Amino acid sequence: MGNNCVGTRTFFSKDESSSRATFPSPSCWSRSKKDSAHKTSPTKPKESVQNNPPPVMKIEKEDVKPPPQQHQQQHHQKPRQKPQTNEAVAATPAKPKRPHNMKRLASAGLKADSVLQRKTVSLKEFYTLGPKLGQGQFGTTFLCVEKSTGKEYACKSIMKRKLLTEEDVEDVRREIQIMHHLAGSSNVISIKEASEDAVAVHVVMELCAGGELFDRIVERGHYTERKAAKLARTIVGVIQSCHSLGVMHRDLKPENFLFVNQQEESPLKAIDFGLSCFFKPGLSKC
Repeated sequence: MGNNCVGTRTFFSKDESSSRATFPSPSCWSRSKKDSAHKTSPTKPKESVQNNPPPVMKIEKEDVKPPPQQHQQQHHQKPRQKPQTNEAVAATPAKPKRPHNMKRLASAGLKADSVLQRKTVSLKEFYTLGPKLGQGQFGTTFLCVEKSTGKEYACKSIMKRKLLTEEDVEDVRREIQIMHHLAGSSNVISIKEASEDAVAVHVVMELCAGGELFDRIVERGHYTERKAAKLARTIVGVIQSCHSLGVMHRDLKPENFLFVNQQEESPLKAIDFGLSCFFKPGLSKC
């Protein structure tokens, strides 16, 4: 039989068969009036048992900003400098002002009465200067045209203010002297004349419009053995010609050899005798 019960169960004792006794019944029994009378105060409701698991709650993460130093490293920004206060500005020493009446020391080229040590004609009286052709340590080379004939030459203008010492002045004198000494050599640039004014020394010489040997080597990329041997023979011939006249060039390089024109078989000539010197046989130094 099942264990289901409806209502309350009553039991009779042996001694008192006429009196009834009620006992609390299980949860399936109904409560008696006596039990309900004892409970005057309200009872707390029973907590319901939750069989299902609680729902999963998602916690949203707040955007965490990186520290200032890390943020600056990511964006490669320099830290802002604090504005200088009046005390900091006052603490920094002020730069000494240069007096207005202070004069620069004059160079040896400007001090000399004459670099060429002779009287010369004015360059602008006979020649017209054109565009710049090249730049050197002491001077600049321009294209110049002779007014009487219209023939083009190259004019190297050496600024006197750049001749700081007596040695610099002597080097310019020796360079012009060596160019006159080597005049007539087939593979040495020829000088036409030299003049001087208050600002510069001007050297008018043959125009070589073919460009440097260095630039042509770069342009061609490589030379055949026959072409390279021909160029080497020309360079060695220049050395032999200079040494036979007691001159040592002392600055031989592809940049100091110029072609007369743009043709493939153009003559090659040596230039720039600024470091050259005279020597005597048997001496190890100039």
